[in-house]
Amino acid sequence: MSWSAARAKEIMLNVALAMLGLMCAALVYGLVAQPGRTPPTNPDRATTSDELVGTVIQVEVRNAAGADGLAATVMSYLRDKGFDVVDVGNHTSFDVEHTQVIDRIGDPESARRVAQALGVDDEHVHQNVNPEMYLDASVLIGHDYETLPPFQTAD
Repeated sequence: MSWSAARAKEIMLNVALAMLGLMCAALVYGLVAQPGRTPPTNPDRATTSDELVGTVIQVEVRNAAGADGLAATVMSYLRDKGFDVVDVGNHTSFDVEHTQVIDRIGDPESARRVAQALGVDDEHVHQNVNPEMYLDASVLIGHDYETLPPFQTAD
């Protein structure tokens, strides 16, 4: 093998390794950069609560306080209570003082049921209908999370 052929082979190998590194970096970025994304949508889902099949309330949980593991803890708690938690993650900011439940489909009763399960007062249940989200309610875990049932420890 001549010197130029060996050099060309070395260059090709370096180019292939660089491309592989870029693909890995893109995959890692896609996994890490999720805070502002919306939950997956289901185009087959009905647009009003009257047309929904079944009584399962679909919820997303967002950590709006910044402490590690809040969304996962609330997800587990709500699933144990029979709610369908379809997405968890961080909120766009960590400055929410009181935990909030947001009605996303115009069904305040479903949002109130989520709030009751979490011990959230009715004054912190709001409506912000967003048909593109394809879920019933959003939970924003605020800095008052230690007062919520999922974070209460039995003494």
